[in-house]
Amino acid sequence: MAGSEVTLIGNVTNDPELKYTAQGAARLAFSIAVNHYWTDANDEKQERTSFFNVAAWRYLAEDAANVLEKGVGVIIQGRLEQRTWEDNEGNKRSSIDVLANHVGLQVRSVESFERKRRTEGDKTVSPKRAASPRNAAQDDEPF
Repeated sequence: MAGSEVTLIGNVTNDPELKYTAQGAARLAFSIAVNHYWTDANDEKQERTSFFNVAAWRYLAEDAANVLEKGVGVIIQGRLEQRTWEDNEGNKRSSIDVLANHVGLQVRSVESFERKRRTEGDKTVSPKRAASPRNAAQDDEPF
């Protein structure tokens, strides 16, 4: 499905499952719920929830597995891929899944945050922090 890029914003519906292929590639599988809200012709609020299966591979899978859990708000950017199979009764089945290229956390879901430390050789290096361009004495305007 060429040109099937999507961005979904929703909540993780179950704890993600990290598995490894026989070749050692990491695969993270999870699903998300995406809510759509609108007001109908009678001025009543309506809601519809859609569920999507998501797969992430390799480093993205391992990194996402460290922070995702049921209920966390996520932003998924990826592509749609259809897969087909036969069930136990011989019926053809199909599913459209999202293969994630990027997984982001929604800030409203985060209670605490700690940056990962990377290892260079035999020493651990802390991530560099950018210097603040503002003087602490300036007012607290956000922009």
